[in-house]
Amino acid sequence: MPGKHQHFQEPEVGCCGKYFLFGFNIVFWVLGALFLAIGLWAWSEKGVLSNISALTDLGGLDPVWLFVVVGGVMSVLGFAGCIGALRENTFLLKFFSVFLGLIFFLELATGILAFVFKDWIRDQLNLFINNNVKAYRDDIDLQNLIDFAQEYWSCCGARGPNDWNLNIYFNCTDLNPSRERCGVPFSCCVRDPAEDVLNTQCGYDIRLKLELEQQGFIHTKGCVGQFEKWLQDNLIVVAGVFVGIALLQIFGICLAQNLISDIKAVKANW
Repeated sequence: MPGKHQHFQEPEVGCCGKYFLFGFNIVFWVLGALFLAIGLWAWSEKGVLSNISALTDLGGLDPVWLFVVVGGVMSVLGFAGCIGALRENTFLLKFFSVFLGLIFFLELATGILAFVFKDWIRDQLNLFINNNVKAYRDDIDLQNLIDFAQEYWSCCGARGPNDWNLNIYFNCTDLNPSRERCGVPFSCCVRDPAEDVLNTQCGYDIRLKLELEQQGFIHTKGCVGQFEKWLQDNLIVVAGVFVGIALLQIFGICLAQNLISDIKAVKANW
């Protein structure tokens, strides 16, 4: 109408989305820095930081790698998301959303490939476990990881106790002078609930017995089969965890893209 001025609301950056994204990422940044610090501390305790070649000398997996890689990725993502949201920096926000999107699609592709090529994945898992069985005594963290897995899943070796023939301390060759010859680690043993003190020698000479006799003393099922059984028994929980992680990633990408759109809309009116 004449005489009246029409007021147009200029676009502005939404504070709720901006600070929610900032808070969302600062948690990841702190957790990532904590994981990275734990990993670097573990390496310094083992003397790896003063002798980098030790990283390649280990035949199996060093579990500390998981802390360093996961912590590093989380720190980078958290930093980009926090600073990008706080400073309204579209470059960092785009980096955050693209990086997070790549991780999401890698996870999705891995899940699909694992379902399609189940037999190949099983063979690779067997190979992976056996490579770590060979390096059992080479690294204390790897040793603890294998012991935890064998105790948790009530298993021994990748396919069974005889996989421990791959380890120089446990193999049954006549040239093996080790006291652990023809044995298995204590984590393969069937625990007696009434036993107060852990018997770390319970697996000595056990593979000299017949297989039926072994069953009363050690777990004779392989860890690959037990892991598959555990996945089937806990399929809903495992699927729920992966879906939850995927939704968090999609949520983070949407927040970042929404904030980028707001920033561009504000800049377009300058």
